[in-house]
Amino acid sequence: MPSRDPDHGTPDARPRGRWPGPLGTWPAVALTVAVLAAANVLIHQWSGAAALLTSVVAAVLLLGVLFLAGGTLADAGLAPGTLGRGARWALALIGLVGAVYLAGALLPATRTLFEDRRYADMDAGQLTLRVLVLVPLGTVLLEETAFRGVLYGLVGRARGAGWATAVSSVLFGLWHVLPSLRLSTAKPALNSVFGDSAPGAGLAVAGAVLFTAAAGVLFCELRRRSGSLLAPMGLHWAVNALGYLFGFVLR
Repeated sequence: MPSRDPDHGTPDARPRGRWPGPLGTWPAVALTVAVLAAANVLIHQWSGAAALLTSVVAAVLLLGVLFLAGGTLADAGLAPGTLGRGARWALALIGLVGAVYLAGALLPATRTLFEDRRYADMDAGQLTLRVLVLVPLGTVLLEETAFRGVLYGLVGRARGAGWATAVSSVLFGLWHVLPSLRLSTAKPALNSVFGDSAPGAGLAVAGAVLFTAAAGVLFCELRRRSGSLLAPMGLHWAVNALGYLFGFVLR
């Protein structure tokens, strides 16, 4: 009996487990994790064009791993027939995030959450570069391709959407260990809670990992319901890019 496609609930001719490809499903998962680990270290050692290029190259390599395992664009959430629906989801989510951020910026009780010391010396050109280039290509492209595209597709075919969501989201949380090491010092609102001590920084990192893992669950559900990687991409871009925009305006 054919299995059920984890994204659309339609019959899939390929059974769960090994796909027709030179690379097995679980070796492909292991290789994906290895590529992500190397990319994570390099991205946080380098900056500017080098880090951006690393993200783009890593995303392409990960799609190559999926294809070597017998996967397709549909397994990555990029089937041409789903892109229109995914784009509509993305636009709606961007509008929703914008409305929530606007309400938060207007309310005195939540306005301080946008404060970030990294905005202190940022000018309009740097903001534009970050919002239109660094966030979509340096962050969203790699993370969504890796976690809600390749990993979700690989694990989903082998174990179903539940396992795909769990594995993808846990690894997404761990992916944020390095970028969250200085989070409590950059954000005054967090610094007032965790302080400057090593235990406080550790708690901030743990909180960031748990928060991003939970966000990963939401992103995976958007991928499953929309059938397209564009839906979580849109939400991911909006949360990051509009956060920078509102933080810059309110600094």
